[in-house]
Amino acid sequence: MAGFFVAAVAISLLVACSLTQVRSDGSDHRYNVGDPVPLYANKVGPFQNPSETYRYFDLPFCVPDHVKEKKEALGEVLNGDRLVSAPYKIDFLVDKDSEIVCTKKLTKDEVVQFRSAVTRDYYFQMYYDDLPLWGFLGKVDKEGKADPRDYKYYLFRRLYFEIFYNKDRVIEINARTDPSSLIDVTEDKEIDADFMYTVKWKATETTFEKRMEKYSQSSSLPHHLEIHWFSIINSCVTVLLLTGFLATILMRVLKNDFVKYANDEEAADDQEETGWKYIHGDVFRFPKYKSLLAAALGSGTQLFTL
Repeated sequence: MAGFFVAAVAISLLVACSLTQVRSDGSDHRYNVGDPVPLYANKVGPFQNPSETYRYFDLPFCVPDHVKEKKEALGEVLNGDRLVSAPYKIDFLVDKDSEIVCTKKLTKDEVVQFRSAVTRDYYFQMYYDDLPLWGFLGKVDKEGKADPRDYKYYLFRRLYFEIFYNKDRVIEINARTDPSSLIDVTEDKEIDADFMYTVKWKATETTFEKRMEKYSQSSSLPHHLEIHWFSIINSCVTVLLLTGFLATILMRVLKNDFVKYANDEEAADDQEETGWKYIHGDVFRFPKYKSLLAAALGSGTQLFTL
C-alpha cells in the first residue's frame, strides 16, 4: 500500500512539472520575457489576384538553418496554407535593431525571379502567434518614365516589425518595409545582398479576447480586385455552349420516347419499359448496407481521403 502511495505522488509531481513547463509555449498564448514566439511564413503571390499563391520559399529568400513545417489542421490545408518556420527570430519583449537575417549572393536567375515578383506586386503572408501579417516584396519606380523599359525595380531588404502586447500576451503585429533600404534588381546580374529586420515592442490596453477584431473588420488584401472580364466572359460562353450541347443530346435521345408516350399513353403502360424509363426503378433502389453507408457519410468519414 505504501508503494502504491509513493508511485501516485511521483506521478502527480511529474504531471505538475509538465504543466508548468508548457506554460510558455504557443498553445496558451502566454509568454515570459525572452520566450520564443512561433513565427511561420505562409505564402507569396500577386496582390491583385489573392487566389494565386505559392510557397514562401519558392522565391530565393533567406532560409533558416532548420526549416520546420507546422502540423496543420484540416481547415488550414483546405485554405491552401503551407506554414514553415520563418527566417526571423522574434522573442517576446525583445527589441532588435537592424538584425542581420543573412548575407547572400543573388544569382542572375534569382534576380530575375525577384524582379518578376516585384513587377506583379507580390506580397507575403506570415503568422506570428496565430496573428496574420502581410507585406510587399518590393516596388517599381515609374516616376518620370514613360517607357516601361526605363522602369527601375527594387527589392526591400529590411522589414520593420511593430508588435503590441498586453502583459504576457501578444495582441497585434504589423510589418512594414523600409523604402530607403532597397536592392536594385533591374539588371540581370549577380548581386551581393544582406537582409535585415527591426523589432519594436509596444504596450497596449487591448485585451487578448478582442485582438482578432481588427482582422475581422479590415484586411491588407485588396478590396477592389482587378476584374478579369475576358476570363468571366469566356467561362460564361463555355457554360452556355456545354448546356446547349447537353440539351440537344438529351432531346435527341428522349424524342422517340416522348412521342410514343404522348400518342398512346395506355399502350405504353402495357409494353415493356425501354430507354430512359427502364432505369427509374434502379435510381431509387437502396444500396447494400445502407445503414452503414449513412453512418459513414454522416460522420464525415469520406474526409479521410483528404
